[in-house]
Amino acid sequence: MKLLEYQAKQQFAKAGIPIPAGRLARTAEEAEAAARELGRVAVKAQVPVGGRGKAGGIAVVDTPEQARTEAARILAMSIKGFPVRSVWCETGLDVAHEVYCGITLDRDRRRMVLILSGAGGMDIEEVAATQPEKIAKHWPDPFRGPQPFEIRQLAFTALGAVPALKERAGKLAAALVPLVQALYRLSESLDAVTCEINPLVITAAGDLVAADGKLEVDENAEYRHRDLAEELARDSIGDDGVTGEDPFEVEAKRRGLTYVHLDGYVGCIGNGAGLVMNTLDLVKQQGGEPANFLDIGGGARADVVRNALDMVLSDPKVRGVFINIFGGITRGDEVARGIIEARDELHITKPLVVRMTGTREEEGRKLLQEAGIVPGISAVEAARKIVELTREG
Repeated sequence: MKLLEYQAKQQFAKAGIPIPAGRLARTAEEAEAAARELGRVAVKAQVPVGGRGKAGGIAVVDTPEQARTEAARILAMSIKGFPVRSVWCETGLDVAHEVYCGITLDRDRRRMVLILSGAGGMDIEEVAATQPEKIAKHWPDPFRGPQPFEIRQLAFTALGAVPALKERAGKLAAALVPLVQALYRLSESLDAVTCEINPLVITAAGDLVAADGKLEVDENAEYRHRDLAEELARDSIGDDGVTGEDPFEVEAKRRGLTYVHLDGYVGCIGNGAGLVMNTLDLVKQQGGEPANFLDIGGGARADVVRNALDMVLSDPKVRGVFINIFGGITRGDEVARGIIEARDELHITKPLVVRMTGTREEEGRKLLQEAGIVPGISAVEAARKIVELTREG
């Protein structure tokens, strides 16, 4: 469950973490009213992805009229495929410096990691690559959490590497102790896989304020947070009924498909999670970029295959589809009928490359050949063919 910025900040406030005063607006008129109440505000698009500022989804305004104009502009935007349906109007801060503070799951170490950096307000991965000395990490004992001395040591390491903060590192470290402990308790109580403040603003007065927030709850723990899930559903801002989810994945869930949306252009369908992951690897190996992961499962009937093809091709980035079938429970002739029916009923003109082996593979290949669809002899050959057919130009 991905919370939007304003929802994450509501959780921060409940945990005792300072946030700027703000109001949610779903129309330009509501944004104007918020600005009249709050004064100078930042109008911020509420979408579950980063890069809002670079995309033009954040505007700092001085008057209610400007807030109305900018809110109307932002509400008409779509950022990385997510339409903006609300804006968060937030009191402007007197920013002296920005730092990063976050807690996330380290899957390699199988425990949460606390990350603190003196360079906030930008992509933390970029900072890690170019200025690693400005990042400090600590893996707290999961039974006792981060201790005050550990947080202070972390702060001295991270903030001491920034000249502008070095002299104030002691005071800032003391102020960070209760904030970090509150953030850790919140992360723990919500089963969050990511709980971060970026930027954590140091104001001219020396206060620490969460100027932005990201909070993602492990979907496997959703049953422990029914109230939050119901709140998200009630407060949904999209037609998908679930705030913050990828619209393609929402549609796939509605159709009962096991689907993950990726950034490439080669649609990938297989029967079995391991086979589909191998299919993605084969496409990458041949120089292509997978557009999705879609597992039709064992014993997939023709209607399931048709449904899967329709789902994959709903992504406008997809230039062609690689269908990789190993027939155990799944019958090759059933899959072939589904492919042929989908092509004819959906009027598919984009390339389809099929690799089929196993149960009734000969019957399936014959059906495909009679329908004018030539299957690849091997998985590698099929991957090579779909990459060639979908290569731009």
